[in-house]
Amino acid sequence: MDYARAPLVDALAAEYVTGTLRHGARRRFEALLAGHPALSGAVHAWQERLMPLAAAVAPEPPPPRVWRAIEQRLWPAPAAASAWWQRLSVWRGVSALATAAVLVMTVALVRPPPALPPIVVVLEGQAGTPAAGASFVASVSGDGHAMVLQPVSAARPLQPDRVLELWSVPPASVGGAPKSLGLISASGATVLPRARLPETLLKGGTAALAVSLEPPGGSPTGAPTGPVVFAGNLRL
Repeated sequence: MDYARAPLVDALAAEYVTGTLRHGARRRFEALLAGHPALSGAVHAWQERLMPLAAAVAPEPPPPRVWRAIEQRLWPAPAAASAWWQRLSVWRGVSALATAAVLVMTVALVRPPPALPPIVVVLEGQAGTPAAGASFVASVSGDGHAMVLQPVSAARPLQPDRVLELWSVPPASVGGAPKSLGLISASGATVLPRARLPETLLKGGTAALAVSLEPPGGSPTGAPTGPVVFAGNLRL
């Protein structure tokens, strides 16, 4: 495999960082990292691009049912005393079960569930527009709560009186108009937090992402008014 090819190196690094490069391919890639500066540099670049994604995801506190379960294990409702309740062996069994339950619940609280890998969408510059030959990468957190957009290759300079606006395009089977997700930067990373993303983003409510040229401040109509310069399908 020719690791001198920049597109191949960038594609492998993106899959490695996002967690989609797995099993033997992932182990081979890790073995090559130390001896290939281009690979390690590409990995570092992708980690820098996706770092804002982790910072944008708000921490999730344990739900109340977890605490109620712990309280029920530690302080169960009193039961009527009986002869069998006085037996030492029963106390030992109950104590062992309670201790095991507390340990299990503690581990569950301390060790968070594994994070889902982000979903990467490549938005290609559209032919016949100033963005032809350029591209954006949109990284969506696995739970759909945050998105980071990063230009990968620069487009021709935008018109000074135009900005880029990102849109969520619904599937044709669902219908409806594109939904604005806000303005994005043409020269650096843009972090979109949960409040700006549709609840159905990763539940079939979005088929593609698109970027249009709009007047300063964004579209005045709530729908794209300028040409679509970037677009990419969202594949789940």
